[in-house]
Amino acid sequence: MATAATANNIVQATARETRGKNAARRTRKAGQVPATLYGAGKPPVSVSVDPKQITAILHSATGHNTIFELQLDGEATMAMIVDWQHEPIKGALLHLDLKRIAMDKSLLVKVPIVLVGESAGVKQEGGILEQVLREIELECLPGDIPARVEADVSALVSGQVLRVKDLPHGGKLHFVTEEDAPVAHIVHVKEVVEAAPTEAGAEAAAAPAEPEVIKKGKQETEEAAAEGSEKPEKPEKGREKEKK
Repeated sequence: MATAATANNIVQATARETRGKNAARRTRKAGQVPATLYGAGKPPVSVSVDPKQITAILHSATGHNTIFELQLDGEATMAMIVDWQHEPIKGALLHLDLKRIAMDKSLLVKVPIVLVGESAGVKQEGGILEQVLREIELECLPGDIPARVEADVSALVSGQVLRVKDLPHGGKLHFVTEEDAPVAHIVHVKEVVEAAPTEAGAEAAAAPAEPEVIKKGKQETEEAAAEGSEKPEKPEKGREKEKK
């Protein structure tokens, strides 16, 4: 397994006397990338570096976790890339943050998790392998930083969850990420089958419903007709004479 410390990585740096946006533009125009070097209890220093060397490091197996030798003013110090900025359109490097590294002191770094093998849950059960966690935070010496942490998922089946505690790691690596955090599991896509409508239901659905306004109008018409058909009672003649 490749580690982050590589003796072949040497980056030449030049101190910058001026700081600010205008000075940074002039540095980029000269074909260099402005950077800030800090750490190890020393004051920060503004430097410029070759973008080709930095790009090669970022694209290497260990990426930004690579420990390289930074040569500045005749002195060499071990350093790593902490942060970097790209131009959004062309992707050119705009600025870097570099940190001095003491090779005898542990570091906190994030390392990618790579799943290897063909899961039994995919091959035999037709499931889908879903990776939940793609990076793990760990603590180790700079020379022991791995390029990646590999997780074998060959025996993973439905109902099982691969967790951080299941990842391989020796005594040199201390996982900081919660050990019960899920890394990967098998998922299945459920098919939703709609029931066919019954014959009676189909006929009811096919028949257009009568608008409520029409129903109400018909009801009122029928009530009015019923009221019109009822004649008022005529008073009896005998009762009229009695009143007189």
